[in-house]
Amino acid sequence: QVQLVESGGGLVQPGGSLRLSCVASGSISSTDSMGWYRQAPGGQREKVATISGSGSTNYAVSARGRFTISRDNAKNTVDLQMNSLKPEDTAVYICNVRKAPLYQRDYWGQGTQVTVSS
Repeated sequence: QVQLVESGGGLVQPGGSLRLSCVASGSISSTDSMGWYRQAPGGQREKVATISGSGSTNYAVSARGRFTISRDNAKNTVDLQMNSLKPEDTAVYICNVRKAPLYQRDYWGQGTQVTVSS
C-alpha cells in the first residue's frame, strides 16, 4: 500500500506561480512512476506530468514550457513547479504513483485545489 499526501495549492493571480508537493509513504519504490493529474469541475481527470524512477519526464501539451516535475527518491517526494499560470489551470491537482514492474496499479492522493483568478 502507498499513501500520498499533497500540499501547496491555493489561490494565485494569472501569471503567478505555485509549487505543489507530494510525499509518499508505505511500499514506495524508486522504480515506481510518479506524476501529477488534474480534474476541473465537471471535467475528466487528465495527466499533467509524469516522471520515471530514472528521471525521464512527460508533459501534457498545455503544461510544456510552463510546468516542471521533479522527484527525490531519498525523500519519496514528487513536486510540480507551475509558472505563468492561467485561469484554465484551475483544478484539483492529484498526486499519482504507478507501481513497478507492471505499471498498472495506481495509487492516488486526496488532491489539492489550485485556483487561478484575478
